[in-house]
Amino acid sequence: MNGQVALFLIQDGIVNGAIYALVGLAIVLVFTVTRVLFVPQGEFVTFGALSLAAFQLGNVPGIVWLLGAFAIVVSIIEVVSAIRQHRTKRIPGILAVYAVLPAVIIALSVWLGPQKPHLLIQVLLSVALVTPLGPMVYRLAFQPLVNASVLVLLIVAVAVHFALQGFGLIFFGAEGFRVQPFSEAKIDVGGLILTGQSIWVVGTSVFFMAALYVFFGRTVFGKALRATAINRLGARLVGISTPMAGKLAFTLAALMGSVSGVMIIGLTTLYYDSGFLIGLKGFVASVFGAVLSYPMAVLGSVVVGILESFGSFWSSSYKETIVFSLLIPVLLWLSLRSRHVEEEEEEI
Repeated sequence: MNGQVALFLIQDGIVNGAIYALVGLAIVLVFTVTRVLFVPQGEFVTFGALSLAAFQLGNVPGIVWLLGAFAIVVSIIEVVSAIRQHRTKRIPGILAVYAVLPAVIIALSVWLGPQKPHLLIQVLLSVALVTPLGPMVYRLAFQPLVNASVLVLLIVAVAVHFALQGFGLIFFGAEGFRVQPFSEAKIDVGGLILTGQSIWVVGTSVFFMAALYVFFGRTVFGKALRATAINRLGARLVGISTPMAGKLAFTLAALMGSVSGVMIIGLTTLYYDSGFLIGLKGFVASVFGAVLSYPMAVLGSVVVGILESFGSFWSSSYKETIVFSLLIPVLLWLSLRSRHVEEEEEEI
């Protein structure tokens, strides 16, 4: 290996790390707010990517039917809950969020899909189809278990992963897809070739990191999420709705996952089950900060990306093993420097 090859591998690792950073940040966000170690985060990535591939082929993504089914079920559950709580004034807002908005997105997808609209519209529709699934998954699977232990929530998350992966196989099939990159531009920087797609990926990740920083520091909803992450019981006592915080966290996770998907499918072929490995690598990155620190999750993502890149060069057959073996020293270090803390009691 010479210096030129090493620079190329580092560049490739940074691009991959930018994708894992969004996945890792989403995992940290969901865990700190809801205590859910969200195993299915990778499914949001594949759903967004394969939806874009379907639009580029002039098809309507099959996920529209999943979104429609979830919208109907969640709308019924929320309306019944509002009636039982004698809060019928909430029903119009519930129907607007869980019924009307998904119906508009589905109608636009069915109408525009066969017409092969501009790439920007395809990307926006792909992201719009996946993002509402986040709060719906939270409402169906996790909100009823809000006071359950972390272990129970993890078991449910694994079940949700297998369910979403099965839906991916049904709606997208077993065939792999890859789309044309957003940009064919190539920039020569000292003999190192930077592609337009890699610049898009890194730039989008940096933009989302900056947007999250502003969101958590300057907005009311962001501060509410921070408060819930620091002390869920205290947040509830001062009037912050735990279900609202959970739904918002899952919405952001689905948004970041779908954006990651539409970015990465221009670089590699993705299958319905590709999200599992992507999600695991995002989890490895998040473990750098004990699934609690956003900056450490970003740092871990870069390390994972570079390690994967060099592992592919030296021994492609063992690149996954090399990446996941990184968990051993990190977990050992975290265990040595931390003290045991009992899970906080949330019952009032």
